[in-house]
Amino acid sequence: MKQIYCLAACGTLLALSLAQASLGRPSDGLPASEVQRGLKIAPVDLNLKGKNKSLVAKGSYIVNAQGGCNDCHTFPSYEADGNPFEGETEKINADHYLAGGAPFGPTIVSRNITPNGQGLPAGMTLAEFRTTLRTGKDLSGNTLQVMPWPVYGKMTDKDIAAVYEYLRAIPHAEPEAAE
Repeated sequence: MKQIYCLAACGTLLALSLAQASLGRPSDGLPASEVQRGLKIAPVDLNLKGKNKSLVAKGSYIVNAQGGCNDCHTFPSYEADGNPFEGETEKINADHYLAGGAPFGPTIVSRNITPNGQGLPAGMTLAEFRTTLRTGKDLSGNTLQVMPWPVYGKMTDKDIAAVYEYLRAIPHAEPEAAE
């Protein structure tokens, strides 16, 4: 009897997956157009090996189309001839993308949020990353003064996981050397 229930449940799941596919939605419910857009707007090559492509794409969409993370975590944000605020065609500073280094006053510098040698964005586990976005406390217990964590902390757990998965997929970068 259990095998019949299992077959029925598997058949139902397969039918739901096929229905989602026919609607252009991956199994996690993200519209195919958002997956394509998220992957298209990533300004660096992504390492998708062992990662959920749809989650990476959603994270890219949040980071690059909604969150404005590049504005603070890449310094300078744009290449010399690619600053849209100066009427130029946008060219993200891919060499230092999300590597931090932007000064905010004499004592605050944006953090490098690219993956470290263990593949952890900003050296944080997903749980630590989620806690930082929700509470504004960094790993040392200090409250982030410039980071808009009160806004980003309102994201769903799935959205935070998507941002984290995207950050795991970008290449490690170092801040631009001071002149």
